[in-house]
Amino acid sequence: MRIKESTLFDVAAASGVAVSTVSRVLNGASARVSAQTRARILESAKSLRYSPNPIARGLRMARTYTIAIGVPELENPVFPELIRGVIDGARDLGYRVLITYYDDTGAEAAGYEHLARANQVDGLLVATLEGDEPLARALKRTSLPFVVLNRMLGASDNHVIFDGAAAARMATEHLLALGHRRIAHLSGRSEGFNGGRRLAGYRSALEAAGIAFDPTLVVKAGYSAEGGESAMRELLARQTDATSIVAATTVAAAGAMKVLHEIGARLPEEWSIVGIHDVNLASMLFPPLTTVRLPLRELGERGARSLIGLINGEVGSIATVLLPEALVQRASTIPRSQTRPRS
Repeated sequence: MRIKESTLFDVAAASGVAVSTVSRVLNGASARVSAQTRARILESAKSLRYSPNPIARGLRMARTYTIAIGVPELENPVFPELIRGVIDGARDLGYRVLITYYDDTGAEAAGYEHLARANQVDGLLVATLEGDEPLARALKRTSLPFVVLNRMLGASDNHVIFDGAAAARMATEHLLALGHRRIAHLSGRSEGFNGGRRLAGYRSALEAAGIAFDPTLVVKAGYSAEGGESAMRELLARQTDATSIVAATTVAAAGAMKVLHEIGARLPEEWSIVGIHDVNLASMLFPPLTTVRLPLRELGERGARSLIGLINGEVGSIATVLLPEALVQRASTIPRSQTRPRS
């Protein structure tokens, strides 16, 4: 027995509005519809399991009703959570999401141009790891609306970003509050947007506590576990007296912890460690990792909604900054007074 699919008329009847109003809201062109009415329509559509036909709609309005997100890493646990947010935000506005993977900047730039030439998408979400001029120029050549996620390619480009400085400052302040004074930083790429902002947050927390910045305590780790391993080995080779670490990401922190376990270091008795991004990996490490939680899913959802707003001409520019949500304290950090000398 075939189940009857819900129609625009069903959603309109359930919402108590005209069919044309439902159509505008579900097509993303809801600038003149009140927030209450829009929320009621979306809730009715969800409860009725209404699913618009994007192919028919695209033929009617010369759109694909698809947006694309390109991600630079498949193994990084940050990106699945981000993508879930993108899908949630796009689905609520009647859009599909095309997910593509680019493993280097050159391929990424060419890939976006190909999507535009093939008329496969109406707009682009860019989650590149670092800002890059060729990529920025390629995006502008596509003539498609685009929003950059979690970094800025140019000061005037549309973006939804985290306050990376605030996140690193929160992590560093946590260690300072525990009495640590020699705090190392396994940094991102200092020449990149996020790496630079997190280094600035780390330095500002030290400065506020009256502690001089020591460049020997900063080692570039990037955003991978391998980078965290390499940075930790370099920090150990410097025979540092640091008792704690702020890692640019949880993945880099995991790499550092692997090295410390290999040499028999006691965690957190010899090293207290904080990572940025509270992904599932953090609670599975030993000891479970203290992290700064950033709103990853909100980043993706805001990015999708903002991009669709650009596509529909409802907004002219996007410049959104999301603050850290919380410090999530686990077993990887203890007061300086409880640490033990390293053998």
